[in-house]
Amino acid sequence: MDLVRIGDKLISRAKIDRVIDQMLELRGGGLSQQEVANQLNVDRTLVSRLEKLGEIRKGKRIAALGFPIKNKGEVQAALEELGVDFHLIMTETERWQFVKEKTGIELFNVVMDLLARFRSFDVVVIIGSNKRIKLIEALLDKQTVALEIGQSPIEGDKYVDPAAVREIILAARKPKCREG
Repeated sequence: MDLVRIGDKLISRAKIDRVIDQMLELRGGGLSQQEVANQLNVDRTLVSRLEKLGEIRKGKRIAALGFPIKNKGEVQAALEELGVDFHLIMTETERWQFVKEKTGIELFNVVMDLLARFRSFDVVVIIGSNKRIKLIEALLDKQTVALEIGQSPIEGDKYVDPAAVREIILAARKPKCREG
């Protein structure tokens, strides 16, 4: 056990770790800071300060969907570098493989699961053809940002500028300006 002596107090690092784990689990489960503080018998400000200390990013949850992408690795690296929460980027070959490997009902179920997952994000970046973008925007019915890479039907992979992807992600994170 990691024990630390501070003056006449003996502090257990393991106990601190357990309490922090409980705190994060309760907060992640939807309890307010005050509810967590009450349950763990600590001050609400402690909960707030620990969250602030560990905060990596604040703001909108962002996902990205794109196909057919020639430079998939570069685009994925840009998305990961900017902390995009979820992304599905495919080449033309991967897209057709995704469709052909499944029965009709399997494909339907996977598509519905992906649709539900994408709908859970605040913003979805869509990289694709004009028709695919319109279809996905209608299905998601939420804030989307589109990067059109061609007219439908696109045949073959298309190069996507990673700098353009970075610019879109950074813009999507900014709060909307209120008019008036």
